[in-house]
Amino acid sequence: MGWTRDGQAVRDVVVYRCRDHVSLAHILNKYFSRIAGEPGGETDWDAVVAIAGYLHGDRLVNANLPWEVSVVATADAARLASLVLINDFGAVAHALPGIQRHTLVPLLPGQRDDGLRTPALVLGPGTGLGAAMCLDRRGTEVLLTESGHAALAANSPLELEIVRSLAVRWPHVDTERVLSGTGMKNLYEVLARMRGGSPAHQHSEQIVGAALAGDGVARETLDVFCAWLGSFVADLVLTLGAREVYLAGGVTTHIASFLHAGPFQQRYSTRFTADRLLPPVWRIDHGQLGLAGAAMYWRAHASSRYGHSIEEHA
Repeated sequence: MGWTRDGQAVRDVVVYRCRDHVSLAHILNKYFSRIAGEPGGETDWDAVVAIAGYLHGDRLVNANLPWEVSVVATADAARLASLVLINDFGAVAHALPGIQRHTLVPLLPGQRDDGLRTPALVLGPGTGLGAAMCLDRRGTEVLLTESGHAALAANSPLELEIVRSLAVRWPHVDTERVLSGTGMKNLYEVLARMRGGSPAHQHSEQIVGAALAGDGVARETLDVFCAWLGSFVADLVLTLGAREVYLAGGVTTHIASFLHAGPFQQRYSTRFTADRLLPPVWRIDHGQLGLAGAAMYWRAHASSRYGHSIEEHA
């Protein structure tokens, strides 16, 4: 991990897919062997891993990983001096103060860039729906949330019908049942059946591609998705008192053109009255925020020694 005065410069990035490895320790050992040039042996390295989920005692709670994670067992197996696991969106919140402002894309017309204004909300749809708050301008204090597991609130008759349909499958319809990569597929399937057809696409990438190619149901899916996301973001801003918002995550990048198309802005803006300042919303065009945030956390909390950071890729 390299650093500049005005932000982060990430180096030596290697991507490992969780499904291709038997444990987190196996991934760490593979990475460290690459650095050291030979496997095995004790190390005095420290590691901070930005990973989806949260810690319950020694164990990581994450429904999407193919294996369990124990902090102690992983540190022992990887022969580490220390290991810290932090939430992936918590890591993004830690990274906010160091973001180079030219990587930010405004989502609201005429919004100003006055630098980071805290508390700042960062969230994004991915495998799930992550959200966290950066509470100070140094990125030291972060508030984690489980907002993706809050109940999905309908904001129109169409959305109410969608929630009713999803409630047949799940007794509790989490927000991420719609506002995530897998949620987009759920939304598309419901809309396809509501429009008298059958779902033709199985993955969010296919749905986005079909929408760009002119598929009517796929385009409606993206419009509903972005509008619903706008309402959800506004709800979080009002609930948590955020002064600005940052949208991150892989899905955010893939649907960028739809986020700028209007439904998101309309829904978000109408939640704020004329006498309430409209918090700006930025889309982050930065591919390694988890790594940057893990490194910033390490610098502030974990160790005074030089170490390596590795980001988990599900």
